Amino acid sequence: MSFRLAAVLSILLPTVLLTAACAPRQDYRGITIEQEKLDLIKVGQSSEGQVNALLGSPSTISTFPDWGTVYYYISSETETVAFLAPELIDQQVLAIAFDKDSRVKDIKRYGLKDGKQIAFVDRETPTRGKEMTVLEQLFGNLG
Repeated sequence: MSFRLAAVLSILLPTVLLTAACAPRQDYRGITIEQEKLDLIKVGQSSEGQVNALLGSPSTISTFPDWGTVYYYISSETETVAFLAPELIDQQVLAIAFDKDSRVKDIKRYGLKDGKQIAFVDRETPTRGKEMTVLEQLFGNLG
């Protein structure tokens, strides 16, 4: 009877471990703002300090001070299966714009559907110098 038990365990244990290893893993990053806290912020009335005290430090702040300050609260959810690259499931961006008097001017929410894919250029910038083959590099190191 113990031989049968060992045989069954030798088949079941690896199967259970492999199945558990392939289960998707979800990761949450960033700052998720609850609607109740957001409702306390009033356009034209709330100040930058009040927003900071209520919601905490933003993920990032706009870099165009001439147009007014904008706080961005960013959160994302990704899912990873086994060894594959993570897949973006959801992303939320809360943008709170302030006027010159540091009062809330506008509040906007952006989701995953509002984002745009950017095509990166994979060209390389040429540098000065000589293009060498593998053999030239090998023999060049000898002397």
